[in-house]
Amino acid sequence: MKEHRTQYYDLLNRVRATGDWEAWVDFFLEGVEQTAQQAVETARSLVTLFQQDEAKLRHMGRSGISAARALAALRERPVLNINHLSRTSSMSFPTASKAMQALINAGIARELTGRRRNRVFVYDAYLRTLNEGGQVS
Repeated sequence: MKEHRTQYYDLLNRVRATGDWEAWVDFFLEGVEQTAQQAVETARSLVTLFQQDEAKLRHMGRSGISAARALAALRERPVLNINHLSRTSSMSFPTASKAMQALINAGIARELTGRRRNRVFVYDAYLRTLNEGGQVS
């Protein structure tokens, strides 16, 4: 909407000066429609992403169960640490750490800090999808 700010204020001034509500309402409703369409596209993209990532975990066997729990936690909070993952998913710290490593190995998550302790992980594709869908044209 930022790129349409001038037009928005011009139309709003026309409402004040001449009472031309119709042009402003039309403009506003077009913006609402575009935003809703983008939200639907973003939701569809996320469903596809989640399905693809879940498919990557199916062949992992028992470790895939913990990895799936870690993936679920990343959907709720796409940037997290092992302590948070352990607390919210009821996994021990070592299990949560192994689950996150499985997600890294599968190309789903990425470690941000480069440290051995207090590492932070991110679900890049999720955030990228949200950011791409969040731009209003």
